[in-house]
Amino acid sequence: MSTETQTIALSGSRGRWLKDRLAQIGVTTGGILVLVALLLIFFYLLYVVKPIFDGAKVEPGQQIALASQGSTVLLGVEEQNELVYHFDDRGEVSFYSLPRGGERVLGARVEGEVTSVARSQTGNMVAYGLDDGRFLVLTPKFNVSYPDNVRTITPELVFPFGDSPLVLDEQGRALSQLHFARSGSNLLAAAVTADGAGILTRFAGKENFLTGELELAAEQVDIPALPERVDQLLLTPNLRFLFVRSGNAVSIYDVRNIDKVRLRNVIEMNASGGNITTLALLAGGNSLLVGNDNGKVSQWFEVARDGKREFTFIREFQASGAVELITPEVNRKGFITASANGGLDIFHTTGGTRLFSDKQAAAGAQAMAISPRNSLLLLLDGEQLSSFHIENEHPEVTWRALWTKVWYEGYPEPQYVWQSTSGSSDFEAKLSLMPISFGTLKAAFYALLFAVPIAIAGAVYTAYFMSPGLRKIVKPTVEIMEALPTVILGFLAGLWLAPLIESHLPGVVILLVLLPLSVLLTAFVWHHLPKQIKNAVPEGWQSVLLLPVVVLVGWASFAFSPAVENLFFGGNARSFLTNELGIGFDQRNSLVVGIAMGFAVIPTIFSIAEDAVFSVPKHLTNGSLALGATPWQTLTRVVMLTASPGIFSAVMMGLGRAVGETMIVLMATGNTPVMDFSIFAGMRTLAANIAVEMPEAEVNSSHYRVLFLAAFVLFVFTFLFNTVAEFVRQRLRDKYSSM
Repeated sequence: MSTETQTIALSGSRGRWLKDRLAQIGVTTGGILVLVALLLIFFYLLYVVKPIFDGAKVEPGQQIALASQGSTVLLGVEEQNELVYHFDDRGEVSFYSLPRGGERVLGARVEGEVTSVARSQTGNMVAYGLDDGRFLVLTPKFNVSYPDNVRTITPELVFPFGDSPLVLDEQGRALSQLHFARSGSNLLAAAVTADGAGILTRFAGKENFLTGELELAAEQVDIPALPERVDQLLLTPNLRFLFVRSGNAVSIYDVRNIDKVRLRNVIEMNASGGNITTLALLAGGNSLLVGNDNGKVSQWFEVARDGKREFTFIREFQASGAVELITPEVNRKGFITASANGGLDIFHTTGGTRLFSDKQAAAGAQAMAISPRNSLLLLLDGEQLSSFHIENEHPEVTWRALWTKVWYEGYPEPQYVWQSTSGSSDFEAKLSLMPISFGTLKAAFYALLFAVPIAIAGAVYTAYFMSPGLRKIVKPTVEIMEALPTVILGFLAGLWLAPLIESHLPGVVILLVLLPLSVLLTAFVWHHLPKQIKNAVPEGWQSVLLLPVVVLVGWASFAFSPAVENLFFGGNARSFLTNELGIGFDQRNSLVVGIAMGFAVIPTIFSIAEDAVFSVPKHLTNGSLALGATPWQTLTRVVMLTASPGIFSAVMMGLGRAVGETMIVLMATGNTPVMDFSIFAGMRTLAANIAVEMPEAEVNSSHYRVLFLAAFVLFVFTFLFNTVAEFVRQRLRDKYSSM
């Protein structure tokens, strides 16, 4: 070899080496960047999700002295945590400034001889009962202004029902015990008079058309069967129930109709081994909290059973000591207890958990209050007022609330429920991920149930039996189906396929039964035809003969569907399913999703599986045939085993596609987060749930972070599926690679 030839050869080798090296670096860099991107997604999801599992934190704040001679009735703070208001049982009202070290900025006093006092469960209203049977309702109000661009909060007292006392008892007896509740312009007050009589007065409010003033029409009735000893009165904010505590017995009165007040039942609500110390209503007024001297706090609310609604014990919480005070959180289903030993505990009812417990105050606190944003807690011990800063942003999200059954307010039993929002500020968020995780797996299952047999059977036939000419047409046609936008498939499934299936349900069932039978029958007839006829069809083109059979059977199934429906189902198959068989039917159900999503998944599975079967070495198939095996035996015992890693990968790729699909399940299902495996029931998936609710979720709220948690769960699902798929694929490859 000449020197020039050697130089050219060496130069070519260096060029190839450089290209190979650059390709290797590029592929390696690309793979590393993909892994880095996945890790970044993983850790970003964790970063957003982590705060919802942080526990509550309570840090001591400033302390101020209150100059009050009476016992505290109402203690509170306005929204900006600057002004504290204090009502005592002598009718003294005071406002204090926290930024000014507890300086008293406003004071007032109720005129008359105060004999009883009560605070409402909502609205921070206080009612003072007088010795002449009248009572006065007042509430603090805070006006915000910005003189010289400086925020200034000015307190004042407001009389929502007028500054003149209202007549509660027409006989003018002194009111020894009192409670009241307001709903809109209506006011309901319950009282026990000095001589032990129980009275209930309803004030119906109506705005005067000319003056704009609120006019109240009073109607008074006696409370029937009132216990001799009354320890506490409690009215619900919706003016439906009156609770009267006498020792450990709680009498429940139905007061919705003032003319038909009746005692519904009397329940011993004390905890085992304890005695009741106080009652309180959870935010919304639907749940009754019962505190006991053994530290137990029980939750009760109405449950419908056997056609009746009765107050039922739901769950129990353990405080750090004898419960003296219970303060519900504002617009949340949590509450705070103060114990006789100075213990402070924070609970949330939805998750049934204690979020915080510590000894934060001296024993025997007289009053406790929480700020409107649930960020500042006030504890009053004598004249010493202590403030505590609370960091508890996501109390309703716990592992238990996400993945186990929860007994929600008004539900007959514990259930898995996803219902993240409502029109009410007192709504109990239901953030269980079980229904939507179940819906994700259910949608994927029915999609694969439809797609896998068709895709794999079609791939095997196309790669092994079909003629090369026909394969060049079929394979690209199926693969190009994957380019069809899923939003189009979802649109067609929701607006065309779902109504079609509903109106031709018997035809769908007939089609599912007759189609495979007709294919087998066609194959049987073809097998017994004379050779002259069979030889007229080119080898590998026999499948084309099935096209008219499939079209004919499909047309016949839907054409005869109305006749079958009239003959066997009384003209309405959907009603027959619901009324006779007890099977619910949603128009957009799993059958629709299975067909539509299966149509989207088939090209993925078909393409990979067909390549795997077609790539089986020819010497294996030729050797099997040469040894006397039939084509079918060669397929089942050689080709399928050798191609099994690729076929399994195809199925797992289809599963990953089905799990992550969004638009089809968003448009083709009813988006109902129910846990029902019925093929005629709908579902809601993780991906569809994120797409629907993320645009409306408040940033950094519990709802927002739980949606990110749903994305994390979806990420974990696909990661686990792919990991298992790779593990099984490697095992299959190692097992059959030596063939």
